[in-house]
Amino acid sequence: MLLTATEMDVTMTMLPLLPLDLGMVPMDLWGSITGFFETVMWPIYWAVSGLLVLFHYLWSPVLGADSGWTWSLSIVSLTVVIRAALIPLFIRQIQSSRNMQALQPKVRELQKKYGHDREALGRETMKLYRENNANPMASCLPLLLQMPIFITLFQVINHAAIGDAAGKFLEDRPELVSSLREATIFDGTFLQARISDKFLPFSGFNGVTVLTVLLILGMSATMFYTQLQLTRKNMPPEALEGPMAQQQKMMLYLFPVIFAVGGVNFPIGVLIYWLTSNLWTTGQQFFIIKRNPTPGTPAYAEWEAKQRLKGRDPSAGPGKKKSPQGSRTVGDEAVSTEGVTVSDGPRVQRQAPRQQPQRQSRSQRKKKR
Repeated sequence: MLLTATEMDVTMTMLPLLPLDLGMVPMDLWGSITGFFETVMWPIYWAVSGLLVLFHYLWSPVLGADSGWTWSLSIVSLTVVIRAALIPLFIRQIQSSRNMQALQPKVRELQKKYGHDREALGRETMKLYRENNANPMASCLPLLLQMPIFITLFQVINHAAIGDAAGKFLEDRPELVSSLREATIFDGTFLQARISDKFLPFSGFNGVTVLTVLLILGMSATMFYTQLQLTRKNMPPEALEGPMAQQQKMMLYLFPVIFAVGGVNFPIGVLIYWLTSNLWTTGQQFFIIKRNPTPGTPAYAEWEAKQRLKGRDPSAGPGKKKSPQGSRTVGDEAVSTEGVTVSDGPRVQRQAPRQQPQRQSRSQRKKKR
């Protein structure tokens, strides 16, 4: 799970609203809040446990029902299904981000004009976004939808570690809970560890410690690399200036460290999910930079140069269909022009040649007389 500049800004805006001391919340109110969230999360527990059990059933004939690799591939398969389902939202996120970037010059003008009046600045900024169909929250949707799934998977594996079931499909199959708790990967090697094991409490340099560190390093490295590629190649120069750019640069280095520190509290199964999700995001971002870069960015300039080397006209933009070579488009159809010189000037409708009267024979003229 990677954060864009907008997501980072929203996150930093919301952090001060969180209670710093949970003891300040009355216990009866806290119990009501917990019960409400458990009710809201029940469908997600149902879906995640169902998909996990389904993929475990599909991989069991290949690797064995109690194998740690069966459960690991089940988690990877679950991640792929979730990320594939979020592709439409990812496309919407790209469109919204590009609309937001295109509006940045106008936003800066509003900041200069209403810098002394934050209420007027907020009102005019939202009006500008509305008129141009730009939604700042659209870029946060994939992250917001992944968070409940991430929390659910954490709870499923965390409960399994203590022999408890979380999710309808695991509650109905207690033997799978025991299998998930004891499932081991790299069995018989120095990296041997269970899916439910964590870095903490620290028990010396063993397989659990080393494997957890490797997964955390991989997770942090993919997060840093993807965000760095996005910043260097697929963001216009004007988006790299000002206080927002400085904040994004700080988060580029800070967020991997934050998630790395937090990763020591996660079971190995959750780290596998997180690393798989980051690898998906890296591949997705690489595809976008290569095939559909943002106009006005270094990646777009590289794309234009490659199109010219291939003898293509990049003016149509990436992701748009061009008429096949040797044809021109008339209306919605491509008409072949091979061997025919076609003028681009105005079309002139030719009149049909006048039909000459047929000459009559001498006998026909005599009959008419």
